[in-house]
Amino acid sequence: MDLTPTAWQLWMVAALVFGGLEMKLSGFVTLWFAVGALVSSLAAALGLGIDFQLFLFTAVSATLFGASRTIFKSVFMRTASHLKTGVEAMLGQEAVVVEAIHETHGGTVRINGELWTARSLAEGGVPEGERVTVEQVEGLKLWVRRPSASLSTPARELKKERAS
Repeated sequence: MDLTPTAWQLWMVAALVFGGLEMKLSGFVTLWFAVGALVSSLAAALGLGIDFQLFLFTAVSATLFGASRTIFKSVFMRTASHLKTGVEAMLGQEAVVVEAIHETHGGTVRINGELWTARSLAEGGVPEGERVTVEQVEGLKLWVRRPSASLSTPARELKKERAS
């Protein structure tokens, strides 16, 4: 009785190992290697050479891996919205003034539990305790306005001139 494994059996073992790894890991990565090993096992059972088996394994695995990323993203992520994080998430959010914002110098606002230096886009100061909307982030400074304030204020125009 000969217990030497044949090529198709080795490919089946590889497919089982990759399949087991896929169950243990997440991300649909090793699944495609398992499918490639199954296809190569079929090629070995048909008597095709090792070079063709390796080529088939590589081609099938790489093709399925590349196609799955594209297909999964377009099918399953089509309705997903872009998750805003960091500075991008602060734009348009409300903040509370914790230190009054004066025209001559900024104040401090609290947004998402953090304190930020803020400047007002509108004329006049903003008293402590008032809610403001974040319009722009410039470095570590937030440019805010009262929710009812107009966006075309002299302070905003002054800021545009200064930026030029």
